[in-house]
Amino acid sequence: MTVDLFFERLWEQYLAVTPSADSIHQLLGKGAEVVNDHIAVRTFNLPNTGVDAFAKHLIAMGYRKGGEYHFANKHLDAAHFEHDDPTVPKVFISELQVESLSPESEAIVQGLAAQVNNDLYQRPEVFFSGRPWQLSYAEYQTLLNESEYAAWLAAYGYRANHFTISVNQLAGMDDLQQVNQQLKEAGFSLNTAGGEIKGSPEVLLEQSATLADQAEVVFSDSKHSIPSCFYEFALRYPKPNGELYSGFVEASADKIFSSTDSAQ
Repeated sequence: MTVDLFFERLWEQYLAVTPSADSIHQLLGKGAEVVNDHIAVRTFNLPNTGVDAFAKHLIAMGYRKGGEYHFANKHLDAAHFEHDDPTVPKVFISELQVESLSPESEAIVQGLAAQVNNDLYQRPEVFFSGRPWQLSYAEYQTLLNESEYAAWLAAYGYRANHFTISVNQLAGMDDLQQVNQQLKEAGFSLNTAGGEIKGSPEVLLEQSATLADQAEVVFSDSKHSIPSCFYEFALRYPKPNGELYSGFVEASADKIFSSTDSAQ
């Protein structure tokens, strides 16, 4: 699969449950090209389904691992991948430590994974394959009471959790404050966990994000509107050698995850 087709498919799937993204794309782009800094994907740390299972497809498309991260409070491990072509978006993949869940929630997740043919994970299309298992609303609620991450992944499956606009390459914008102000004036709600802007020039990365849209999800027993995906904005600063920092900041990313919280 080509990189262009890969991101095209991810973007189409993302827009289907995140209609605000198209409006934001038009608002900030003003007709010019909008450059994507990175996307993020969620998964479980189960056999055949963790970070490594997804990463092998990225490596086949010219990516390499850029950094590893750990989020103790959310029981997540993650890694980001960079392409040999610096103009190609980075990919951030996180995985939930399923063993950290209660026995009831762990059993639900194990039951979801058992429904999936492992052949799915052998194809790059797994990134935008959606939900490959049946899930009841009661199971979703059980997971949600314990882990927003687990509940979201169980409900939506495999897709880009968010796309990210590179503010560095956004025409007419000098900083993240300007971006946030335009978004708020246009009526978009921002993630305020840890402040509207997460990070600082000192850590070489500033990020902000909208709150997730709502989308109707068909469960095995009912339909419900729940948080879907969001849009992120990243401003990167140069390292001492002059190159832009390409990694991620754990403390900031931890707050970005909250964009899909039901309580937001």
